[in-house]
Amino acid sequence: MSAPANRRDFLKRGSLAAAGLLATAATASAQAASQVEPAPEHAPHPPHADPAVPAHIKAEYEGFSRFHPGRGNDPDSPYYLGKLVPGFRKAEDGPAPFVAPDLDKLPYVMKDGVKEFHLVPQPVVREFLPGYKMNVWGFNGSMPGPTIEVTQGDRIRIVVTNELPEETTVHWHGFELPVQYDGSSTMTQNPIKPGQTFVYEFNVHEEGTFFYHTHVAMQEAFGMIGWMIVHPKKVFDPPVDRDFGLLFQNFFIGPNQTVADSMKMDWNWHTINGRSGPYSTPLVCKHGERVRVRLINFSPMQHHPIHMHGHTFWITAHEGARTPKSAWIPRNTELVAVAQASTFEFIANNPGDWMFHCHMTHHMMNHMVEQVGPRIRHDDSVDRFLANLETRPPAIVSPTAKGDEPPGYPQKMLGMHMSPESMQQIMAPREMKGMRQGVSMSMHGLMTAMRVLPDDLYHRVMETDEDIPPGEIFAEIVKRFGDPEHYQRAPKMMTHDKHGH
Repeated sequence: MSAPANRRDFLKRGSLAAAGLLATAATASAQAASQVEPAPEHAPHPPHADPAVPAHIKAEYEGFSRFHPGRGNDPDSPYYLGKLVPGFRKAEDGPAPFVAPDLDKLPYVMKDGVKEFHLVPQPVVREFLPGYKMNVWGFNGSMPGPTIEVTQGDRIRIVVTNELPEETTVHWHGFELPVQYDGSSTMTQNPIKPGQTFVYEFNVHEEGTFFYHTHVAMQEAFGMIGWMIVHPKKVFDPPVDRDFGLLFQNFFIGPNQTVADSMKMDWNWHTINGRSGPYSTPLVCKHGERVRVRLINFSPMQHHPIHMHGHTFWITAHEGARTPKSAWIPRNTELVAVAQASTFEFIANNPGDWMFHCHMTHHMMNHMVEQVGPRIRHDDSVDRFLANLETRPPAIVSPTAKGDEPPGYPQKMLGMHMSPESMQQIMAPREMKGMRQGVSMSMHGLMTAMRVLPDDLYHRVMETDEDIPPGEIFAEIVKRFGDPEHYQRAPKMMTHDKHGH
């Protein structure tokens, strides 16, 4: 291949890398161009009675309302900030189903009173964003691996068959089990060679949030982890209506690459349950429910200050066990360290679509890498430079350099667009229906949403096949609970193909 051809290929690939950068930055500019977000009616706040509640619960507990934001009457009250306010679900109904969006559960079979699971470490292709398919390592075709869900007191058997190109082991993080099954490579067992099988078997006396992972460090950086949820024999009091799981990970994947560099000390791709925002599926609950969110940080070496908008939550557990109620802490931001888990619980008394995210700035972006190829000029793209690769474009003195405008961040880049196909993929889940037009521009990297919906809107979003226009549900919430007279409707968004047309 000639030198000009080599250079042309390099620059074309470089421009694609630039497109992934602050990526999805102009990212998701685009839901359906033909649809316009409806505006809430500009009228006085309509009266809305609180929803009916079952006989075994109340709408208000010592000044704290299940349906309206507030603190309560007394910080020493057991119901302050909703601390011990129960959910709609009764304890005798059993634990609420655990839901980790975008991940499957690992099935089991009962053999002689033992729950037997089959787990396969193997190379995996995971689509972090639409069109961004990465070569990682995981279990059973998934990264993170499928969720193992058991009950306190179970005896479990996990049959592990290694399909990786190298030896591995599996560690059952946080479990107190016979030492031979701990999974510490060479310290407690011989590594499992490629194509070989090892059987782990133990009784589970713990309860809470745990996880399994390889105990080979570089394999951990490739993503080898999965949830292990142990429900208590006796349902925790107060019982919750929702039980969600979010697993945070970081990777460094260079421009034009699909394989993580596990020796890097910084990270440019950030995922929740294996996907980057806005591709991570939101959490959806009903107005007034008690909600639990379990959050695991499996980043190689970065902690995450996790913030949820619109609500104050209680920290009710860490990875070790459920915390005694006297030690629960109310927060709206919780720092979760590497290899730790935190459990949040709150009463969903503030309807809306609320951001739930890491507060580190680079963790709120996708594909943070230095640009490859020609730098993007102000109000321009690299496309016109590709027409003549033998001539270097003249440098342009920016308005900032001239002193005509204040400086901004130097990494600003232009021309990132999501194709209509990509946007359709992002907006396809029921959990995204009716969110505000352009919502995907808000959620990058370690960002998702907690949607709190009244019963009827929850039914439309989650329990029907109705095609809900962008913004329709959000506008209805503003109409009922907000200030519709001063609401600014989202502008119409335009989609672009990969050429910017």
